[in-house]
Amino acid sequence: MDPEIKFLAYCVEIYKAEKQISGKQAYERFRNFGALDYIIECYDALHTTGAGYTIDSIDRFIEAHAS
Repeated sequence: MDPEIKFLAYCVEIYKAEKQISGKQAYERFRNFGALDYIIECYDALHTTGAGYTIDSIDRFIEAHAS
């Protein structure tokens, strides 16, 4: 399995835990706001950061694309 796909699964897991939502809800939120592509495209930078920064980055991306 590609490291980017493994990282995407990791992001879903940490995001759902932080937001106290299901994995399906986290994945659908990522899909609806384009965060899946963002995570894959920014893999090189994001996978070197901690979970807190990764979640904050995803949150900022989703907020920017929610309007």
